[in-house]
Amino acid sequence: MKRTSILFSLMAMGLGISASATAGITGRQAHGTAPLGEKQGIYFAKKAYVPKPLPTFAGTKALLPAPRFDDQPGYVDMYWKAWELAFRNFHEPAAGTGFVSQFIDAAFNQNIFAWDTCFMTMFTNVAHPLVPGIASLDNFYARQHEDGEICREIDRASGRDFEAWVNPGQPLYSAWGFGVEKAKPPIAIQYIGREAPRTPSKVTLDGLNHPIFAWAEMESYRTTGDKARLALVYEPLVRFYRALQEYLRQGDGLYMTDWASMDNSPRNPYLDRGGTGIDISCEMVLFAHQLAEMSRLIGRPEAEGEGFEREAGKLSQLINRWMWDPQKYFYYDLTLDGKRAPIKTVAGYWALLAGVAQGPQVSLMVRELEKPATFGRLHPVPTVAADQPGYNPKGEYWKGSAWAPTTTMVVRGLEKAGYRRVARTLALKDLDVTYQVFAKTGTVWENYAPDAAEPGNQAKKDFVGWSGLAPILYLLEYGLGLKPDAPANTLTWDIQAAKRLGCARYRFNGHVVDLEAVPGEGEGRWNLTVRSDGEFTLKVSAMYVDQTLAVKRGDNRFSL
Repeated sequence: MKRTSILFSLMAMGLGISASATAGITGRQAHGTAPLGEKQGIYFAKKAYVPKPLPTFAGTKALLPAPRFDDQPGYVDMYWKAWELAFRNFHEPAAGTGFVSQFIDAAFNQNIFAWDTCFMTMFTNVAHPLVPGIASLDNFYARQHEDGEICREIDRASGRDFEAWVNPGQPLYSAWGFGVEKAKPPIAIQYIGREAPRTPSKVTLDGLNHPIFAWAEMESYRTTGDKARLALVYEPLVRFYRALQEYLRQGDGLYMTDWASMDNSPRNPYLDRGGTGIDISCEMVLFAHQLAEMSRLIGRPEAEGEGFEREAGKLSQLINRWMWDPQKYFYYDLTLDGKRAPIKTVAGYWALLAGVAQGPQVSLMVRELEKPATFGRLHPVPTVAADQPGYNPKGEYWKGSAWAPTTTMVVRGLEKAGYRRVARTLALKDLDVTYQVFAKTGTVWENYAPDAAEPGNQAKKDFVGWSGLAPILYLLEYGLGLKPDAPANTLTWDIQAAKRLGCARYRFNGHVVDLEAVPGEGEGRWNLTVRSDGEFTLKVSAMYVDQTLAVKRGDNRFSL
């Protein structure tokens, strides 16, 4: 499969991509630094930080959601440890950075990271507005370049793009390369089947990956119901989406990436010099769908949302035509010459979340998650399938470790595809193995070994960071079974426990709610107590029997 044949199909689809091709730079030039000038953050209305006290764990704990889970009280211990660690990573903007909001950082180094932060918002949503959560993304929008680019890594002390990712004015290149031993970075990016952008990008290819801001914003909206925030972030997101189309779209209509923050993955060499990634391509489909949804929610012209949906549809067709392997039943990256890369990684599961996979493709992808020979390991989901070259049963970072962000992507993708029970089973398995490691070590880790209840053999300890997802979000959503739908003012409670469970001070859609379920007399019977500061709909499922209950302000009691 060659890119020339892909290009022919693209022209037939009417995407209007030029058949001319140009190559990128060769050789390295000195890195610059992104200036703190007036041309950054022009699309984001929030312009200045209003100082306020930074929350502390000691001062906030009594206000946070407080789960009870008598089936496994140790999960609750891990929940509170994760919050204690998270509070160490809340920060106020430093003077002169141009940052406009308090934020949670990645617990990795002095920089803030875009995809780390997006995932961290997903567990901090449960404590909104008590802690810096979704507003942590404000600082990326405030540092957005005039052409729409947002660097995925920004220095926390200066507000400048991470120096290694600053493009001094050359055509697009990768500063750190693709893990190809014979090729030394920087490495020029080749556009095949289209003209190179006339204006050089502000950052390198390394700084333009994982465009999941819109996903994080929609996850927040599901919990908070804050439509005003969607209106605030819509234009920065549209500008970022268009910038990625300008710089990362290859001539075949798919999207390029390099190591894509999966530092040492065995997939990386196959992306060399302009290969296209299944993750970035599916993320752009997801991005377009969510821009369309946002546009409708905030009252933009109907044609605007329809345009994003058309773009998502065309890109989905291309992904399914070229990246789906009908013999191996999986999605793969493409090399520069259009061949499918031979490495099966967790990146393929972005096709579920983006809605790219359809029909039999979905069931085949789900089946892979259950196979012990590939992704169905002790600690799901390894980032590389166990039967692939380079897989390490101890993890070795992105050569097989189970990582909270990619596992969350898989879980949400399963839910999107209608496999809710499979999603919950997988999330609970991840939660339980994470707890087994916590019970032995007393802390939470950056990543985990796939074949043992141990930290990955290259993993930071006390990492919250995105590793707060399992102890906090998974416990509330999959252990307790509480899932909010703020726009519908509805809370779903899927009870699959044997003993007492509940949550004090549960927060969604501006409500603060105390919930407790106690087993009643007889199998499958439960007595519920719900105390709320406002009205909402509670959909309860217990022993596969569903009931819809109207919760009033004050005390409510129900028997199921």
